Amino acid sequence: MLTDVGAEFETANVLPPAVRPRRARLTELLPWLYPAAVEVHRLRRHLKWFVSPARLARERQAVDLPIRLKQHKSPLLRQLGEWEMWMQHNKVHNLRLAAARVDGLIIGPGEEFSFCRTVGRTNRRKGYIEGMLLDNGEARAGIGGGICQLANLLHWMVLHTPLVVTERSEHSYDPFPDEGRVLPWGVGCAVYYNYVDLRFRNDGEATFQLRVRLGERYLEGEIRADRELPHSYSVYAKNQSFLRHREDWYRRNEIWRNLIDRRSGKPRALRAGQAQLRPRQVRSGRHDGRLRHRQLTHASAHPGVRPAVRGVGREGGSM
Repeated sequence: MLTDVGAEFETANVLPPAVRPRRARLTELLPWLYPAAVEVHRLRRHLKWFVSPARLARERQAVDLPIRLKQHKSPLLRQLGEWEMWMQHNKVHNLRLAAARVDGLIIGPGEEFSFCRTVGRTNRRKGYIEGMLLDNGEARAGIGGGICQLANLLHWMVLHTPLVVTERSEHSYDPFPDEGRVLPWGVGCAVYYNYVDLRFRNDGEATFQLRVRLGERYLEGEIRADRELPHSYSVYAKNQSFLRHREDWYRRNEIWRNLIDRRSGKPRALRAGQAQLRPRQVRSGRHDGRLRHRQLTHASAHPGVRPAVRGVGREGGSM
């Protein structure tokens, strides 16, 4: 559906936050302050980690847990343009290093996974090289670029389990065309050490395990458990539309999932979230970056996601 968003929509406050009137950030007025602002955000996150009561998942196990809940794979290379292919090849190297930090991780009852704390800060000393990252609405090369693909894979698999997403941010634009798209638009993740994170928590009694590896053509992943669970999930998009605001186009949809009883096969619809973004453009406005896990019939089962701090505008894809 195509919609021309007029003045009445602006006053109704239904526009994406990216296009609502706002004051310029200090780092937009004084760009030379940007590196300092990044370090301030990192310091704040370190302090938050220090005082947080969260129990982080740290144990790793080489032997698979017996029950596979979800598996998925995503292509390591996609044709976006000749000038970008070298960054994608470098991305494969970065993904191999990051995946080794995640593979086999056990998430026990009450434990929480943090992408930034598990993978750590990417730098040359650890072997990371320049790959593609998204920075203030532009694609560029950066150390550790491309590992957001691992976060995307993990998030998609987590949506098919009872694990609760507690923090997630999105890129401000999607560089990939709809042609050949497998996942619904709007379920990706941005990561940037350490204040743009992907986190999810195990509030149940089962124990979960993350398995990820790089094959010849795909990044491959599984989420496994120590027991059979009573439900499975299907995730899909609906209410998709394109909105034009002034000279720009924005995309909007809702991500839903069905909670399916394994015994009866009967589904129950859960709303997984809403996302807004400009389609298929290299330069694009930001959107709200939130994915709300809310079960319409039982809201407390999937509490609202707390979006990561993004005050200085860096979108991630690197650590």
